[in-house]
Amino acid sequence: MQGRRHTLPVSPLTGSAKAMFRLLAERGASTRPQLGEVLGLSRPTLSAAIAELEEAGLASKVGELQGALGRKAAVYRPGPNAGHVFAIDAGSTHIRLRVSTTDRRLLHSRTYRLPSSQFFLGEEISQAVADEVAAALAESDPAWGPLQAIGIALPSRVVGPQGDTGATRQEAIFSRFEPPADIPIVLENNVNCAAVAERSNGIARDHETFAYVQIGFKIGMGIMLDGKLLRGRNGAAGEISHLAFPMANGMRPVAGEIEHYMGTEALMQRVASEWPRSAGVPPEDAANLMRRAAQGDAAALAHVERHAEDIGAIVASCVAMVDPGLVVLGGGLGANPLILPTVHEVANRLSYPVEVRTSSLGQDATVLGIEKLATEHVVNLILGEAKA
Repeated sequence: MQGRRHTLPVSPLTGSAKAMFRLLAERGASTRPQLGEVLGLSRPTLSAAIAELEEAGLASKVGELQGALGRKAAVYRPGPNAGHVFAIDAGSTHIRLRVSTTDRRLLHSRTYRLPSSQFFLGEEISQAVADEVAAALAESDPAWGPLQAIGIALPSRVVGPQGDTGATRQEAIFSRFEPPADIPIVLENNVNCAAVAERSNGIARDHETFAYVQIGFKIGMGIMLDGKLLRGRNGAAGEISHLAFPMANGMRPVAGEIEHYMGTEALMQRVASEWPRSAGVPPEDAANLMRRAAQGDAAALAHVERHAEDIGAIVASCVAMVDPGLVVLGGGLGANPLILPTVHEVANRLSYPVEVRTSSLGQDATVLGIEKLATEHVVNLILGEAKA
């Protein structure tokens, strides 16, 4: 992850108040007893911490809950000065934007479909992000508090300031998009973001180690190892698009060729060229192919089964490298449950035992992941604990 423009002031809060604010940001609305129990604070310390946060505008009382013994418990959540973030999935086919509070309550959302799919991060995606951010800024409500950060999930490798940002192409996001002045920017690879979301919101919540494999217009993998995102020296951990392919007599591997082969465009070209005349008009896109397969169309099922076998082979390669125990399938094709049985069977036949599940978040995985990373960054900035 790359963070830019650390501009928020360091807070003079006590340790108890800092711990409480971090807990409110993580859990959202909580009662006084809940906060005190989790943090192990005495009543006087709890009251003092809440008072600190309220005075700083970092906590607000939002109601009361009736307790079992008749007493009412005050409910708190992050206050207006905690502000909000923009979380953006700058994808190859869509731009998805969420505006949310620091405890990840949704305030506003937007989705824009790009006129054409973009294989590389460039000016088209940058301009779309600029337009969507401008539109979201125009919708901003003073009740949301200040904009604290913008998180952007990119269809590219991402490295920190000390890395080779030219080689990753990550700075292309700013070719047309100029961020608002003095707003911290958090960048992360899109598939890594999806892995983060599956860990925090999705089907991998009970797993410290797992892999998220995206199969759609492009392919990729995010790796969570002992609860931490694995990025690698070059921001390339999980870049399965660079697995050696093809490998056979008389053929030599070509960088990135497996992504071209596995992507939806190449899949649909194969479908069109091999579609039997007796089956009628071939499906016009991958979504239609999957619909027809789900309806029992024999020709569609044959192509989906073959593609699922190829995905299973890729998953087996990932398992051989990482041994994650769990692989979550996502992306436009990967998230379709129709492919799951074949992928599971092939992956376990070709490699070590692994559980394979379908993403529970679907197309929202990436934007939810960058939202979590952006809000965590803001909390660290407010508390004066952000890494340089």
